Amino acid sequence: MQSASRYRERHKTAMSQSKRSTPRPVAVATIDDQRRVIALLLTPSTYGLGVDEVRRIDTHSAIVFLAGDRAYKLKRAVRYDYLDFSTLESRLRACADEVRLNRRTAPDLYLGHRPITCGPDGSMQIDGEGTVVDWTVEMARFDESAVFDQMAERGKLDVSLMPALARAVARLHAVAEWRFDHGGRRGMAWVIDGNADGFAEYGPGVLDPTACQRLTALSHEMLERQADLLVARRPQGFVRRCHGDLHLRNVCLIEHRPTLFDCIEFSDEVACIDVLYDLAFLLMDLLHRNLGVHAHVAYNEYVAATGDLEGLALLPLFLSARAAVRAKTSATAARLQSDPADQATLAKSAREYLDLGLSLIDPAPAQLVAVGGLSGAGKSTLAGHLAPTLGAPPGALVLRSDLVRKSLLGARPMDRLGSEGYAEGVTRSVYRELAARAATATAAGRAVIVDAVFADPRDREVIADVARTVGVPFSGVWLDAPVATRAARVTERRHDVSDATPAVLREQLERDVGELDWQRLDATPDDATLARAAGAWLAGRGFGSV
Repeated sequence: MQSASRYRERHKTAMSQSKRSTPRPVAVATIDDQRRVIALLLTPSTYGLGVDEVRRIDTHSAIVFLAGDRAYKLKRAVRYDYLDFSTLESRLRACADEVRLNRRTAPDLYLGHRPITCGPDGSMQIDGEGTVVDWTVEMARFDESAVFDQMAERGKLDVSLMPALARAVARLHAVAEWRFDHGGRRGMAWVIDGNADGFAEYGPGVLDPTACQRLTALSHEMLERQADLLVARRPQGFVRRCHGDLHLRNVCLIEHRPTLFDCIEFSDEVACIDVLYDLAFLLMDLLHRNLGVHAHVAYNEYVAATGDLEGLALLPLFLSARAAVRAKTSATAARLQSDPADQATLAKSAREYLDLGLSLIDPAPAQLVAVGGLSGAGKSTLAGHLAPTLGAPPGALVLRSDLVRKSLLGARPMDRLGSEGYAEGVTRSVYRELAARAATATAAGRAVIVDAVFADPRDREVIADVARTVGVPFSGVWLDAPVATRAARVTERRHDVSDATPAVLREQLERDVGELDWQRLDATPDDATLARAAGAWLAGRGFGSV
């Protein structure tokens, strides 16, 4: 399980009372305090053979007992402005909700909620005979070093984990309950106003008041510009019962799979949100840790999995709001510290989050880049190098023709298509779809890189027209390489979505690509050298960087 410091961070973003349905009636007895329950859970013999010691971890709303290969979480009998665990019934409800909601993503971790019972002789047990006096959540323990924030701190969070992580988030959002009564303009106004209140109360002496006021004002301006979109997304099903606390501390690697856990169970206001606002916490956390490439990969994979392009206009607001929440909670924690060193550390963190929030709310403008060239020229490699550096964080959206083709045909990325998948009519549909997606994403304010062959002059003209229509800068890059180089690259590909073969390349070479007015670059240097050359050329054209 997680360490004490990580559990103590739990629920810091929550600001209001939760709303839940009434659980099934149970026969219970109320006790005045939880001291006997705590004593029971601290006793190794409570758990049977093989448990020699019990570790206790305290948070403001729960106590976690680590015993053998299990963890038991006891909800404290407390009431705050954003949660109420003061009654036995409310603690049962919270335990049941925690198990139910977290089983969406971590069914093997959340084993169930267990009663603490008191028998006629006054003895207590977990799940024994007698009267129920309290409830716990039973979890399987896991390797703390496999938690993603720990891996990131050790420099061991491999970017190769990001696609699987993004897909896990997308799967959660796909099955999460629709909530038409939350989110929208009102939901984001509640977040912004809560941040502003926190800045006013705990910011002085920690955060620059002018910067706080500026962030609040810019956030409200962005909110008003995007109000219609925020409202429209509710009936479209984009507001759901999400994770609510989706950052690296709540992701672990279990059996080589990124696993989301410890979602918000106690507050509908915090958890019933726009799916992109849920994703934004993860992306913001990665950006704050200077893991921009990780954030870019996760962002692209999530959008590829969901197709949510119009909603991308909300990312600056969502990312900034997440950073602002962290600035507020860090400032609050700093003011409450008695140790000067701890206070200084938290104050520094608060200022970093505030600076990040200000940078995210005022993003770089949209732009459109097309990368073309015959098979084996290195288009996808170059696009992957350029994308994290272009446009607003977390970088450019990459639209790859190979993936679009397969999605249109209902195939999986690694499926091999037959010749019918490359018929002229299919290819025309692919380029129309690329143009349509590029138009939607750039209109939403995002930088876009379109990765396709673009051998037909008509396709080059269409993608340039997208930029003219939307009103964003456009640059076309054409990669040249000797035939032998391209053929070798195609032959050596492994585990790639491209179906290109040397035979496909030979067919391409027979085509007349027409007059090229795109920037031609020699693709024979190593990847890094080519990326620097392309990046320098784009920068010279005034294309903004992350």
